[in-house]
Amino acid sequence: MYNPQLETFLTVAEAGSFNKAAEKLYISPPAVIKQINLLERDLDLRLFLRTHRGLQLTKAGQSLYQDAKYIIQYCKDSVTRARNAMEEAGQVIRIGTSPMTPAQVLVDLWPQLQEDCPDTKFQLIPFDNTPENAREILGNLGQNIDVVAGIFDETMLHLRQCAGLELTREPICCAVSVHHPLAGKDRLTLQDLYGEHLMLMRRGWSHYVDLLRDDIWKNHPQIHIVDFDFYDVGAFNQCENNNCVLMAVENWRYVHPLLKILPVDWGYTIPFGLLHAPDPSPTVAKFLQAVAKAVKAREGL
Repeated sequence: MYNPQLETFLTVAEAGSFNKAAEKLYISPPAVIKQINLLERDLDLRLFLRTHRGLQLTKAGQSLYQDAKYIIQYCKDSVTRARNAMEEAGQVIRIGTSPMTPAQVLVDLWPQLQEDCPDTKFQLIPFDNTPENAREILGNLGQNIDVVAGIFDETMLHLRQCAGLELTREPICCAVSVHHPLAGKDRLTLQDLYGEHLMLMRRGWSHYVDLLRDDIWKNHPQIHIVDFDFYDVGAFNQCENNNCVLMAVENWRYVHPLLKILPVDWGYTIPFGLLHAPDPSPTVAKFLQAVAKAVKAREGL
């Protein structure tokens, strides 16, 4: 869009020396001097006066300094406008992704989605799955991120002030370290968990998890429940490091390389789907309808 040496020129002009400019640009002073020399040669202008007190802009340099700032900002604005135009024309759906919220479900549905949304494009936006980010992102879906895939229920939707499109009911499984004695099994029973420390999200996070919790507390006191506050990689590390058992779903099988996710014969499930704004844009609403249609068609096969 513009000669990148102009950015170096602006940095030198504002820093007042090649050395200070080099520090800001994370390159060597000789590299800065070379770029300025090339710029002066290409423009056939002398931009700086080199003095023992430092660098001073010539009149030509002062003129170019003012215009270069405008040129660079104008070019950046033009790229922003072009990207906005592409999003409007191409109907970009911004999908938030993290280890706990993988976008694989949409990748699997992509062939069917293209039939109803041929112009739709995916833009994956990675984020760190922290309590602060969860509140910020889910409470403001539609601004920087349109949809996030994950487990949820009405309690969680109300807590995060968002809406959800249920795609499947995922069986509640258990994750164990690959070194744990239970890792040798293909499936678990409740009796397999006797004497184990089972990590469950704190009460009030999910109605479905609380049903499981109450069943264990009432009918299987031999299982020791360990409460925790948030699903992130730290929870998976805790499970592996302390040789605990962690409530999980199959979609998290790639979160931690040293954990194995096993189905459990207890019949409990939890909704999995797409979290979105309560009042999605027309583009997102159309996309959600296409996703629901694709899931229904896949289930009918």
